[in-house]
Amino acid sequence: MTVQDNLTIMLSPSLLPALAWFVHIARHRSFTKAATEMEMSRAALSQHLKALEQQLNVRLLHRTTRDMSLTEEGQRLYDALVPALRNIEVAVTDLGEAQSEPSGQIRVNTSRIAARTLLEPHMGEFLARHPGLRLELMLNDGFANIVAEGADVGIRLGESLDENMVAVPVSPRIEMAVVGSPAYFERHGVPQSPADLVHHNCLAYRFTSSGIIDRWSFTSPDDEAHTQVLDPKGSAVFNDDESMLKAALQGVGLVKYLDLSVREHLARGELIRVLEAWCPPFAGFYLYAPTRAQMPSKVRALIDFLLEKREVLARS
Repeated sequence: MTVQDNLTIMLSPSLLPALAWFVHIARHRSFTKAATEMEMSRAALSQHLKALEQQLNVRLLHRTTRDMSLTEEGQRLYDALVPALRNIEVAVTDLGEAQSEPSGQIRVNTSRIAARTLLEPHMGEFLARHPGLRLELMLNDGFANIVAEGADVGIRLGESLDENMVAVPVSPRIEMAVVGSPAYFERHGVPQSPADLVHHNCLAYRFTSSGIIDRWSFTSPDDEAHTQVLDPKGSAVFNDDESMLKAALQGVGLVKYLDLSVREHLARGELIRVLEAWCPPFAGFYLYAPTRAQMPSKVRALIDFLLEKREVLARS
């Protein structure tokens, strides 16, 4: 076969459906999940992939009864196809969309704490405003490549943003808050400085993405602004922020948590904040999306909604 013949095969429009099916299979690493998403049989999807491999004369996936992984060639093809197919999706979606009501599915890749703070409290209101939208939350506490993950937008803290993304601040500046229950402080006293924490039960959080324990960082309130970092030593470790907060509410120990997430508990007197002067504010949550000239109306709708809620948070 000549090089020209090979190029003709590679550019054949008949390959496009099979290439799209391959991307879905590779993203899920599962024929069953991909077939369910695409509403077709697993057997048919498997046959389409086999035909694609035969046409390209290359193996794209390693398949066993228990596992599936991309070959080196499959990974290269996947990395090239994902942004190309996303561009096609955006182009098709943008046709006539500027004048229409936002509709379709909007996939949001977000950390769990951002979802619970910014999205879940207002999900009903957002969907009621835009009944043509279907919201999918993809909870991921690590920093994700939203294009590769098939998401439309991501929400992360500002310090974790990819410089190649368009970013919009959707929360005010935030602070970390060291909090405990009134009953805990009655038993153990109130720390006056970070150094006093060695005598307290400091509950730890383990990042699910890296497995690392979150260290507690403090900045002195004086002009020198010295930084102190300590490893929380306590009777429990969590990889879920809600479980950690429940332990603090029960008086188990102290936790270091985003101030946005404990405001209501502080207002009701269920938690007490300490060492506030040692926790300066920093950049809050940002919604980020791939750089492109025309942004789909569904993404614009979400941005406008979160900016509206940001103003409410800033005043509270």
